[in-house]
Amino acid sequence: MFTYPVPLAPILSQLRGGALDLKRQVCASCHRIDRCEELLQALLPEPGRKERLLREAETLVARYPDPAGRPPLYGILVGVKDIIRVDGFPTRAGSRLPPHLLAGPQASCVTALRRAGALVLGKTRTTEFAGFDPGPTSNPHRPGHTPGGSSSGSAAAVAAGYCPLALGTQTIGSVVRPAAFCGVVGFKPSLGRIDTAGLLDFSPAVDTVGMFTQDLAGMESVAAVLCAGWRQRTVADKPVLGLPQGPYLKQASAAGLEAFGEQVERLREAGFLVRRVPLLEDIEEINRRHGHLVQREFAEVHQDWYDTHGHLYGESSAGVMREGRRVDAAEYDRGLAGRLQLRRTLAAKMREEGIDLWISPAAAGAAPAGLETTGDPAMNLPWTHAGVPVLNLPAGRSSNGLPLGLQCAAAFGRDESLLAWGEHLSASLEAGV
Repeated sequence: MFTYPVPLAPILSQLRGGALDLKRQVCASCHRIDRCEELLQALLPEPGRKERLLREAETLVARYPDPAGRPPLYGILVGVKDIIRVDGFPTRAGSRLPPHLLAGPQASCVTALRRAGALVLGKTRTTEFAGFDPGPTSNPHRPGHTPGGSSSGSAAAVAAGYCPLALGTQTIGSVVRPAAFCGVVGFKPSLGRIDTAGLLDFSPAVDTVGMFTQDLAGMESVAAVLCAGWRQRTVADKPVLGLPQGPYLKQASAAGLEAFGEQVERLREAGFLVRRVPLLEDIEEINRRHGHLVQREFAEVHQDWYDTHGHLYGESSAGVMREGRRVDAAEYDRGLAGRLQLRRTLAAKMREEGIDLWISPAAAGAAPAGLETTGDPAMNLPWTHAGVPVLNLPAGRSSNGLPLGLQCAAAFGRDESLLAWGEHLSASLEAGV
């Protein structure tokens, strides 16, 4: 295993208070990268990374000598998925396209993090264009197994202890699934809660910026900076949990369903009320609708680049282009309308059944062996399609020792409650491991 603890909340407290030297923290991170990166391949190479970070750390320390005046994410190192533009770094998107084609203004989420005192560790590797052509990144828990995708490098970098925070994006399951595979916390907010300006879009109608940390308290600190109108809150009562019954759950593997059943039992034993509710009976239609929507938008985003540089596209990306060009306007409109339709259906069912959170497997099973695939995103797709906030909580290990996750989905706009309830759930899941 190549994992290492870097919980954001205590590190942030020590950095802001002066108990932890920022330059020493930078050196420790760069030392870990030097030891592990040849095998893990979570970051894009950067000559002089340590020297740059030390200069930036020195500037930050000089700007905020008084701990009382330090910004909310002072000194936190952040990895940034390489479809999110960052000033001073080329954007390659895991592709062979000339980087100048993908250049543009810095993403607003990166600007917000930098203003809050975060330092960019570097760009993290992604599958090609955040799609299905994998990169070289390995899972820190067992190199040679996938870390998931498309935010492969971000999840791996946090699990490996390179940085306490990384940014990713989710269009189907690209935050929640790699978080589960790598044993970290992954949070995809409600659609639109984080500004997506400065992203290289895959599908603008559903693309969402998400985050990876090792701890929920740290995730709340980041959400307060990035999510519009964030209001910190606590919840006294345990949430009522809804367990979707029907064909949706049957998309998970037998081992994945067995592990999920054990997670549910741990929660019941901890006093959580779990209600089995028929839901997502039309999952095949939802999957088809979402697929057509994102394919059509990918084809539109890449049209000019593909016409000129199509020979540089990977097999999967080229396949998405071909499929996307076949999606007609009527089918595309059904995809757009389906997002709100599903969101309303979920909200109505939650009101009828008294459900606070939906729980389900964060992935079809544990991380598959090999780097040829990043795993199946089917368990994540309907929640992304509806645009609701979703959280992965580390929830034990599979029979072969790889991490497993529990996926929790709240009603649209209830992001604060989701993270607060996550604290209750996480404590119970950890107690049962």
